[in-house]
Amino acid sequence: MNMTSHLNMTSHYRGLIERYRDRLPVSSDTPVVTLNEGNTPLIELFNLPNLLRKNVRILCKFEGLNPTGSFKDRGMTMAVSKAVEGGSKAIICASTGNTSAAAAAYAARANIRCFVLIPEGKIALGKLSQAMMHGSVVIQIRGNFDDGMRLVQELAETMPLDIVNSINPYRLQGQKTIAFEVLEALGDAPDYHALPVGNAGNISAHWIGYSEAAGMACGSCNHCDGKCPYLENKLATRRPIMVGYQASGAAPFLRGHMVDDPETVATAIRIGHPVSWDLAWAAKNESGGWFDECTDEEILRGQKLLAETEGIFCEPASAASIAGVCKDLELGVIGEGSTIVCTLTGHGLKDPDTAIEQSTKPVVVDAKRAAIEGVIAKHLGG
Repeated sequence: MNMTSHLNMTSHYRGLIERYRDRLPVSSDTPVVTLNEGNTPLIELFNLPNLLRKNVRILCKFEGLNPTGSFKDRGMTMAVSKAVEGGSKAIICASTGNTSAAAAAYAARANIRCFVLIPEGKIALGKLSQAMMHGSVVIQIRGNFDDGMRLVQELAETMPLDIVNSINPYRLQGQKTIAFEVLEALGDAPDYHALPVGNAGNISAHWIGYSEAAGMACGSCNHCDGKCPYLENKLATRRPIMVGYQASGAAPFLRGHMVDDPETVATAIRIGHPVSWDLAWAAKNESGGWFDECTDEEILRGQKLLAETEGIFCEPASAASIAGVCKDLELGVIGEGSTIVCTLTGHGLKDPDTAIEQSTKPVVVDAKRAAIEGVIAKHLGG
């Protein structure tokens, strides 16, 4: 018996382009390049709010469960699909890690070449290994991400390369689907949506998604020139307040100007010249939100707290949203009774070295029952 004939093939999830085709700039001629990205869980936290002694709902949109382990897959399925539709044979990006991993994977899926520029010595090994394994040409530059972004733009002017960084408007179109999934899960917009901010494309994309779903135009969309074709068929009655958290050593939105030498343990947001500067300000201003900063110590504390209290392992940059929300709850900036969604942008296995450095080291004992019992009894308080 052919078991396949008994399956309802329409129930098989086939990625966010097929799921939201009527809300994305694609046509029947667009060759969809997908790894079945999206459809990530929205996990409600129970232990952390109790620990904070706050009467709030905190939910985490865990983007670390995308195919390459970060939210970048959402934008990359769109960027690469449109590149292939346009006849491109090669893509290029500058990256602190996650973009390179996603670009390499989707280029492999599309059978086109991929070139990635990364800062030498400034990339988590988990991310570098992904780009290398997927067969991209990895070029390490003696400079930071912002240098790489400048070079990518210069190269694309004279070479047959499609840029797949978030200056590519299709990236934001794919990433806006996070908002749709949150709305479908909650039934309407949360009071607040918090996320880390580096290159600032993601907060811009979230705002585009929420605005379209509520039937409102916004100033964060650089795709449709203010003439949004997706304002019908509302998913929401309102939009959330958008809150973006930066690392203190890479916080141009807090400083009010670009930062030439950004530095933070949260490598994914170690960016001093965000390309979505204007779009992110629009999201913050239109939503009535704010930007704030977290120290590296606060970020790492947030990462560990989330892992130990809720069983969710995110990378350091993701934890900026948790650290920031915890701080704003303590200060009363976010009030009691609020519903807050935090986007966790990447999986903790992206940067295992940082996690291991701040964790308790394994206990080494002889292979004897009594020795192991002693360890267990100590931790059980016996």
